[in-house]
Amino acid sequence: MRTALVYHGEMTAARLLWEDPECEIERPERLTAALERLQQEGLERRCLQLAAREASEAELGLVHSPEYVSLLRGTSALGTEELRALSGQYDAVYFHPSTFHCARLAAGAALQLVDAVLTGAAHNGLALVRPPGHHSQRAAASGFCVFNNVALAAKHAQQRHGLHSVLYFSWHRYEHGRFWPYLRESDADAIGRGQGRGFTVNLPWNQVGMGNADYMAAFLHVLLPVAFEFDPELVLISAGFDSAIGDPEGQMQATPECFAHLTQLLQGLAGGRVCAVLEGGYHLESLSQSVCMVVKALLGDPAPPLSGPMVPQHSALESIQSARAAQAPHWTSLRQQGSAPILSSSTWSPEERPSPVSPGGPKFEAAEAQTSAVLSSLLDQLHLHPTPPVRTAVALTALDAALVLPPEVLLQEGSAPQEETQAWARLHKALAQDTAFIALGKVLHLLNGILDGQVSSGIATTPAIAVTLEVAILHGLSHRAQRVLCVAVGHLDRPPDLASDGRTLWLNIRGKEAAALSTFHVSVPLPGTTGGFLSCILALVLPLAYGFQPDLVLVVLGPAHGLQDPQAALLAALLRGPAGGRVLVLVEQESPSQLVGVLARVLHGEAPPSLGPFSMASPEDLQALIHLRGQLEAQWKMLQVAAPS
Repeated sequence: MRTALVYHGEMTAARLLWEDPECEIERPERLTAALERLQQEGLERRCLQLAAREASEAELGLVHSPEYVSLLRGTSALGTEELRALSGQYDAVYFHPSTFHCARLAAGAALQLVDAVLTGAAHNGLALVRPPGHHSQRAAASGFCVFNNVALAAKHAQQRHGLHSVLYFSWHRYEHGRFWPYLRESDADAIGRGQGRGFTVNLPWNQVGMGNADYMAAFLHVLLPVAFEFDPELVLISAGFDSAIGDPEGQMQATPECFAHLTQLLQGLAGGRVCAVLEGGYHLESLSQSVCMVVKALLGDPAPPLSGPMVPQHSALESIQSARAAQAPHWTSLRQQGSAPILSSSTWSPEERPSPVSPGGPKFEAAEAQTSAVLSSLLDQLHLHPTPPVRTAVALTALDAALVLPPEVLLQEGSAPQEETQAWARLHKALAQDTAFIALGKVLHLLNGILDGQVSSGIATTPAIAVTLEVAILHGLSHRAQRVLCVAVGHLDRPPDLASDGRTLWLNIRGKEAAALSTFHVSVPLPGTTGGFLSCILALVLPLAYGFQPDLVLVVLGPAHGLQDPQAALLAALLRGPAGGRVLVLVEQESPSQLVGVLARVLHGEAPPSLGPFSMASPEDLQALIHLRGQLEAQWKMLQVAAPS
């Protein structure tokens, strides 16, 4: 899978030439720190490296006025005092004699990345650029931004490559309009105008300190339902890391690995055609680690498990509730999941600005200490638990000549020691039969590799799937895994002897009825439409999975599982996240080779195939989902889509 990295060293030329406390954080070291970390981690050499080109003035004209482009062109001939005077005419911007060249390189890098992805030269990629672009307007620089790089990329994709509609999603620090740039149209009820109504999705954060659970909840309950229904041909990410922990602008708490999870989730869209373009991010260590996490996700590496409790904050749930209520009239996927009343619009006043955290003050020093501790802990975890040498392995009882696997996927030949296999086979007579016994040895060998950190994920076939699953759960719990998530699809019953100690979460899809038999035993019928299936996965399976924070995920496609290959692939792809990529998929021995192949590809990091046209869930499936969530919300906070009253 080819990941493009678009960069040019000359983008570091522009810098602040006078004292300005507001602008000094946008500095060349943002790029050099990120690039150096990519090089140290060996990520740069794994990418298709492209030198950024300048965007032409005609290309800049796709979004910006000719007068504005001409004004920027003229800055290269201005002296320091003239540049300072011109900068003062805009909000939080500085100009330098190299600004026009740097900004054209930044815009050109975004266009170049889109070209590479849409022509098939790369599958996805990151444009490592400055100055950023997301605050730039048609005829005005703003907030460190000169040309609107991602808006230009979207226009370019439409005009040059024939792509069609654009869906815009933004989450941002808003604080009821009291945070810069104080725009009323950044609130949740600003949803676009005319034919574009519903194609602008705003999710305003009204307090600082939003963390991993808040960002994941926003993705699962707002962005992804709408995005899957929209079914884009390309995903453009304004990759702003001012939401990362330690950032002086955002003052949020998202840790670097969170950005790997978000990127991985977006790769389920548009056939994996994802273009990320660097925007903000002003804490150099947090920025550089976060950039590495995004590139790792684009390369298909498993994301490290999320840190911290997965409980969204009350304010985050209010924002999610408001965004869902504002968008529900325009998106079937949001209406499907039950509704909550829209909250009153935020009141705003620029005079009521939140006070910034001053460098050197006690609050700043406390925040820096916390950030350093979190980032050091993440690096320690990555050092103790490095990415396994084998990303995906397949264990088969018989080789099918029709099976096509990616070249890097390991076709496992080994088995567990005879004594170990015999010990587990004593649990059930069915496992003593020749083929089942051989399959069990292969499953145990693969599972040991996953739990020992030698293999990230795997697929195994077995003729005795129910009893092999029971062994896999018990073996996992006795061998390093503290918590095991089992997603059993088909006619499979929870093993009766499994302890009810909270270490196993059993989720059966295609159960006879929607039922929460306990906090850790959930059954739901398999929805019959794409919309129903997506709602089941995004609104039930993934919130439970992320809330449980498992060490191992078992996905089992049992008798009469009923999943089409694209559905099985999407389920496996999305479940790579919760346990840091440690996923074992068990399928029946007679499963088609095509199913095994597509599962191997998605576990290896490729994008799942499209589910096809979106169709609304049946009333019965909707009622089952709403019923289950109502039963489980009190225990599983990631299921919540509205703030408790």
